[in-house]
Amino acid sequence: MILDSEEHVLETDAEGYLVDPDSWDEEAAEQLAASENITLSDEHWQVLRFMRQYYEEHRVAADARFTIKFMEEEMGMGRKARNYLFKLFPYGYVQQACKIAGMKRPRGWSTG
Repeated sequence: MILDSEEHVLETDAEGYLVDPDSWDEEAAEQLAASENITLSDEHWQVLRFMRQYYEEHRVAADARFTIKFMEEEMGMGRKARNYLFKLFPYGYVQQACKIAGMKRPRGWSTG
């Protein structure tokens, strides 16, 4: 469990992923990012909001390739998107981006 401000409690599993992705909000993202030693920038927020929108539409975490395509096209990063994703989340898409976006740990995905 992670305690948030004003006694807002987020239930996480043993690896720090939210048990209920619907309990996520921006305050939760800040708390989860802090647990990963990440200070969220505008670029982080763009990626996280895309991931949450994808989750709301499909009820599953976006595969990294969809997030990279979003970064290439919507954020204008082109071919630099993949490397920049790992600059934003240095321990990997699943290990950090999915966790901070409030996803359950995707089954069968590597931690990279």
